[in-house]
Amino acid sequence: MENTGCEPLADAYKRDGFVFPYDVVGQDEANEIRADLESGEAELRHRPDELAMLRSYPDRLLPSFDELIRHPRLIDAASQILGPDLIVWSAGLFIKEANTPSYVTWHQDLTYWGLDDAAEVTAWVALSPSNVDSGCMRFMPGSQRQSLVPHSDSFADDNLLSRGQEVTVKVDEADARDVVLETGQASLHHGHLIHASGPNRTGDRRIGVAIRYMAPSMQQKTGDRPLVALVSGTDRHENFTVALPPEGKLLEADFARCRQDMALKKRILYEGAQSDRGQRYR
Repeated sequence: MENTGCEPLADAYKRDGFVFPYDVVGQDEANEIRADLESGEAELRHRPDELAMLRSYPDRLLPSFDELIRHPRLIDAASQILGPDLIVWSAGLFIKEANTPSYVTWHQDLTYWGLDDAAEVTAWVALSPSNVDSGCMRFMPGSQRQSLVPHSDSFADDNLLSRGQEVTVKVDEADARDVVLETGQASLHHGHLIHASGPNRTGDRRIGVAIRYMAPSMQQKTGDRPLVALVSGTDRHENFTVALPPEGKLLEADFARCRQDMALKKRILYEGAQSDRGQRYR
């Protein structure tokens, strides 16, 4: 549902599986966060492994992104859905370069994350305009009620998903909602919601950060303890390894922690796959 302010956020989310647009930061602040990211990208342009790590772990490597995942507006929204105790399982970037064919197939987020429950909500924050021309997300209202459906893997080069995964059930695209966001706005969606996005046909990058908020009661089915950030309340369960905020920008100690977590996440996300050369945790 589009957030008009007339209906409680949690009610709209429960019915549709999503809410948008949701104002988080002003355009100037969003532009500052983007500039910090792009400064980091420029610094790492000759270090491809670290550059890929930055795009998967911006909140662990840039203080500006750690501040974003803790923003009061995002904490308020996630708390209305999940309660006051919140961790962030990941905050990866989804970047579509200008005039490129990158896309995302119809999928459900929780398919391959190896988690034991669905107490998760993704806040997708736009750091540039996200509209039909730039390849905004498309949501299937109410599809979260199907729980998880079968997926197949393509590992297609232009697919931004970890395995190029796609639902194998029929999707009637006529029912889809275009998630149009201005810079600094966010959408919120359920981990079982079926969604996709098309290519960016504009002259600017389409940059979004997908912040995965979870209740600390969640855990990996394997018993592994990936890095998370505790961003609200308390963690009484200790199912994950809580990381401290980065003390500076692109510090080697933070890269070292991310390398260890990347190996763990890669094993979880690519379990049972014929390849592990997808777009995430490379």
